Amino acid sequence: MNTTELKGNWNEQKALLKQKFAILTDNDLMFAEGKKEEMFGKLQIKLGKTKEELHKIIAAL
Repeated sequence: MNTTELKGNWNEQKALLKQKFAILTDNDLMFAEGKKEEMFGKLQIKLGKTKEELHKIIAAL
């Protein structure tokens, strides 16, 4: 998944992630340019998922 894909529909994906994982907050899902890996790292810790699992979850949304 590239940055353009992530930015393009991130608000929609963010809402779906929050529905699927009620523990997530807007701060957890804040996407800043150049900070994609940092955001994924935080999500990995909070959800207990691997980077690959997170990519699959987001791709399936």
